[in-house]
Amino acid sequence: MIPPTKPKYRPLFWRKAKDRAVQVFSVISLSIAVGAMLWILGTILVRGAEVLGWDFLSNPSKPYGMPDAGIANALLGTLMITGFSVLIAVPPALAAGIWLAEFGKRMPRAAAAIRFCANVLMGMPSVIVGLFVYMILVVPMRGFSGLAGAVALAILMFPVVMRTTEDMMAMVPDTLRESGLALGMTRCRVTLSIICRAARNGLVTGVLLSVARVSGETAPLLFTALFADAWPTNFFGGPTANIPVLITEYATNSPFEAMHRAGWGAALVITLLVLTVNLSARVLFREKKH
Repeated sequence: MIPPTKPKYRPLFWRKAKDRAVQVFSVISLSIAVGAMLWILGTILVRGAEVLGWDFLSNPSKPYGMPDAGIANALLGTLMITGFSVLIAVPPALAAGIWLAEFGKRMPRAAAAIRFCANVLMGMPSVIVGLFVYMILVVPMRGFSGLAGAVALAILMFPVVMRTTEDMMAMVPDTLRESGLALGMTRCRVTLSIICRAARNGLVTGVLLSVARVSGETAPLLFTALFADAWPTNFFGGPTANIPVLITEYATNSPFEAMHRAGWGAALVITLLVLTVNLSARVLFREKKH
């Protein structure tokens, strides 16, 4: 029998020094992250507030030199593309996440293959997704469209919603499942009526994360929706204005300072839009304390 070995003695001074070093490193890292975020938000707020106004939000974009130009058409196009992508991606992604969490254990190889594909898709550059949708939709339809942009964003949203749904469903205690089954409910009814309701906040968070993931994507829209100085009246068959491409065009492809200011204003609008959606969801779906 091997005698137990004594644990190596570590002086209290060095243990406290390491603990303090880790604390200092954590505070410094957090300060850098928060400082960078505040710097970015502050710059967008200061530069974008110069042009933000009712005329800017209610008038469509126009070529340089024309009066009363705004971003209303790009804002409407962004809402349409994002909303349509949510309709395309969220229902099947929720269903896939629920299947992986509740029924995937019966087919472990298939579940592992689906998770692997989702992880690969989450790490794939968005420009590749844009090129893929360009080849399967834009080329056969012989034109850019808001529909193609929505499909590209839906592909990016799908794995985020699916994996978040699986993780949130897995966090629900098994006692809830056992209680529902003990009452005579079917497995499907237990999943939809009890487990999904218990994980509701997490499911909504996953959807919001996916919306935040795609709201500022520019590369897929450059290959699919493109841009147009017009209202998005031909969403399914013509170029559709959107804020990410507008910001790119105004900030990098225009030499005029007025267009640069409009780009900062559009950046502020989309930042406030995403922030409002996240804060509203947190307020509406917060857990009530009894």
